[in-house]
Amino acid sequence: MNQDPLILAGKPVRSRLLVGTGKYADFEQTRAAIEASGADIVTVAIRRTNIGQHPDEPSLLDVIPPDRYTLLPNTAGCYTAQDAVRTLRLARELLEGHPLVKLEVLGDPHTLFPNMVETLQAAEILVKEGFQVMVYCSDDPILAKRLEELGCVAIMPLASLIGSGMGILNPWNLGIIIDNARVPVIVDAGVGTASDAAIAMELGCSGVLMNTAIAQARHPVRMAAAMRKAVEAGREAYLAGRMPKKTYQASPSSPTDGLIR
Repeated sequence: MNQDPLILAGKPVRSRLLVGTGKYADFEQTRAAIEASGADIVTVAIRRTNIGQHPDEPSLLDVIPPDRYTLLPNTAGCYTAQDAVRTLRLARELLEGHPLVKLEVLGDPHTLFPNMVETLQAAEILVKEGFQVMVYCSDDPILAKRLEELGCVAIMPLASLIGSGMGILNPWNLGIIIDNARVPVIVDAGVGTASDAAIAMELGCSGVLMNTAIAQARHPVRMAAAMRKAVEAGREAYLAGRMPKKTYQASPSSPTDGLIR
């Protein structure tokens, strides 16, 4: 049994790596990569992926069964609060009342940076309607705290732009968000390789959500396995506590007392 679970909306989650389902070559590659990642929570773009709303087309649920994974419907492709709320209401119907959702309201199609005004509006509505909202947001500590105060169950600041693979560009803001949060902080967007995921966890993030870094790797299944190990190693390093940095001062690893002269 996992002695260090992620507690999300009051429930323990074994894996701190959350993964997406887009940009894979086919459903079979999606299945293999998600299995290799060890993820328990899998996010699904309701506007782009069939989970039953198109009965005559192949369904993602055939390879990602809801009895094995926790599906996290998201609002990718939404640019207004109204569209995001409508999309998640549909998801709740399709998934028989499933309350856990990922909210993202984008500002423009070029950067995919979050529109925080619309995000705040949508979050307030969804929380009042009983949704458990995990929310994609900018790395502004004030707005992140406001989303928590509205009742969001997880704050998900970007590390860098969605799909950019640029890694964590502003660890200082991320650190402030982590220090001030009483709900899980999960890095969402910008991770490019395993070291990025490990750094996020070493900073104290509760988890990492990624899609492109795995799906667009040369070998997605192998990268999924690497990301699993990186998240686990980063969490262990955070719990262990790193040694202090010593500028301009060396410290020998072996004792110097009693040396033969």
